[in-house]
Amino acid sequence: MSYDAVVIGADANGLVAAHFLARAGERVVVLDQRADGKQPPDVGWVPPRVVRELGLERHGLRVDAPDPWLTVPLPDGGTLDLWRDVAKTAHAIRQVSPRDADRWPSFCKRLARLARLLEWLYQSPPPDPMEPGLRGARHLASAAWRVRRLGKQGMVDLMRFAPMSVGELLDDWFESDVLKGALGAAGVMHLHQGPRSGGTAFVLLHHHVGSPPGVFRPPRSNLSQVLAALPGVEIREGPEAKVAQIAVHGDHVTGVVLENGKEIGVPVVVSAEAPRRTLLELLDPGWLDPEFVRAVHNVRSRGVSARLTLHLNREPGFGTLAVAPSLTYLERAYDGAKYGWVSESPYVEARYDAPRTDGAHEVDIHVQYVPYALADGTWDATSREQLGELCVAALAERIPGLRDSAVERTVLTPADLEQRYGWPEGQPYHAELALDQALYMRPVAQLARYRTPVPGLYVCGPATHPGGGIGGAAGANAAGTILARHDV
Repeated sequence: MSYDAVVIGADANGLVAAHFLARAGERVVVLDQRADGKQPPDVGWVPPRVVRELGLERHGLRVDAPDPWLTVPLPDGGTLDLWRDVAKTAHAIRQVSPRDADRWPSFCKRLARLARLLEWLYQSPPPDPMEPGLRGARHLASAAWRVRRLGKQGMVDLMRFAPMSVGELLDDWFESDVLKGALGAAGVMHLHQGPRSGGTAFVLLHHHVGSPPGVFRPPRSNLSQVLAALPGVEIREGPEAKVAQIAVHGDHVTGVVLENGKEIGVPVVVSAEAPRRTLLELLDPGWLDPEFVRAVHNVRSRGVSARLTLHLNREPGFGTLAVAPSLTYLERAYDGAKYGWVSESPYVEARYDAPRTDGAHEVDIHVQYVPYALADGTWDATSREQLGELCVAALAERIPGLRDSAVERTVLTPADLEQRYGWPEGQPYHAELALDQALYMRPVAQLARYRTPVPGLYVCGPATHPGGGIGGAAGANAAGTILARHDV
C-alpha cells in the first residue's frame, strides 16, 4: 500500500496529526517507536478543537476532574483540601490563614485571565515576530489585540508574572507555607529548576491552561487510547515500525527506512519524537546548517522525575496528594538533583482514581527531584529499591497504614522512562518548559512553526509549541501547517 505521509511516534500529538491529515484525504501510517508499545497516562488539557473535529467524545473520551483536585497534609495533622470551587477552597484555606483565604479569589481570577491568553495562543502556531509580509503582521496584530483585551491590570500582570520565579509570585500573595508549597510544585513539575528560579511562574500558568480558576494541575484522560482506536489511519507496532533513517533525496524528504531494511516512500514525514532524535540521529545532520545543528544539540531536555506505581490491598483514602510542604522544601529537594543526587526529601505527588476492573488499587506517583545520571553510580536494582523506599517513606509519614497496605511497587527511573517511552533523559516534555524554550522559541526558533529546514519534514512532539501537558495541540497545529503548504 502507498501512503501520503508517515508519522513517527504514536503519542497524542503524533496520533492527532495523523488523524487531521487523514480527515483531509491523506493516506497516513503511524509508526509506534515505544520499546514495549505501552502508553503512559495522558496528562494535560485537550483543546476543544481537537475533541470537536475528531469527534472524541462520542468515541469514549474521558477527562478526569477530581474534586478536591489536591490534598495537602498539614504539619500538625489533618489535611488542606483544594477544591474546584473557588469559594469552597477559600473556606478550606481559612483554617491555615484567614489572610490567604481572603486573597485566594483575587489570585485565582487574575491568573485565570492570563491562562486564557495562553489557551488561545496554544491552539495555533505561535506568532513569529520575524515573519515577513502581511501574514506575519496579522499574527502579531491578533496577539497584540488579545493582550490588550486583558485590560491594564492584566497587561501589568502578564509582563510582571511571566518572568518571575513562582516563589516570588506566591510570596507576594500568600503567607501559608503549605499553600505556597502546593502551588509552587506546579511551577517546577518536570523542570530542572527550583521554585526560586526565574520563569517558573510561567510554568505555573502553563499547567493552569484549560482548567477552571483555582485549579493548578492538568487533568488526566484516555486521549491516546481513544485516538489509537479511531478509524482512518494505520498504526504499526513492533519491529515493522522501528525507524532507522529519514530518507532525503535532492534536498527533499522521500520517506523513511525501517530497521528491517524496508523503506516507506512518502513526500511528507512528521515526527513526534524528540528534536535530537529526529534531526541528529534519524536524519543525517549533513543536510542541516551547522549552526542549526548546534542549536538543536543544545536544547535542554534534562529529566528530573521518576514514576512509581504502588499496589495496595485497600483504597488509599485520597485522590491526589502532594508532599511539598513549603517552597523551601522544594528548593532544598532541587539542590541534590543539581549535583546528581536523589533528594532525601523529594517532592512527591500521588494520585488514585478508582479501583481497576479487577478490583486492585493502584496509586500513580510522581517523584521529583531524581537525576537521570547518578553522581555515585548507575541505576540498578539496588538504587531503584532505595528510590522506591524513599518515596514510600515520604508518603507513609503522612498517610497512616500506607506501608502495611502496600503489596507491590514498580519503580521507573528517568533512565527507564527514556528506554520505555523514548523520553530523552526521562523528560516527558522532550524539552524543558523553560521561558527561553517556550512559544516561538520552542524548542528553537527555527522549529517553532513545526517546519524543519528539510522540505517535507515536520515535527510535532511535546518539544514543540505549546509543549507538554497540552494533549494533541502540537499535532493539530502541525497538521494545519502541512496542509496549508500543500506538501501532501
